[in-house]
Amino acid sequence: MAIALVLALGSADVARMVLAKGSAQAAADAAALAAAQDLVLPSDATPADRAAEFARANGATLVACDCPPGSTEAIVTVQLGVSLAFLGGTREVVAQARAVTDFPFSP
Repeated sequence: MAIALVLALGSADVARMVLAKGSAQAAADAAALAAAQDLVLPSDATPADRAAEFARANGATLVACDCPPGSTEAIVTVQLGVSLAFLGGTREVVAQARAVTDFPFSP
């Protein structure tokens, strides 16, 4: 009985990590797309600022954004904290995404 309980609690932590990885990847995808959009259609914010905004809106923190104005791609890295009930503490899940722009300028 005790072994089953330990396995169940361990499985719950594994499930939390898997869900957190999916959430972190969704946040990275959104941040990369937002930065790429800002590369094509510049706004009052920088592409990195826009990426940080979208990462935050999805519960993550922007760690890095390789998206200089004038480039054609945005590569972002985000992290998301997940609390583990059985193992205790908080672990960081990291995800990365890349978005490429292909905006044809025709006369």
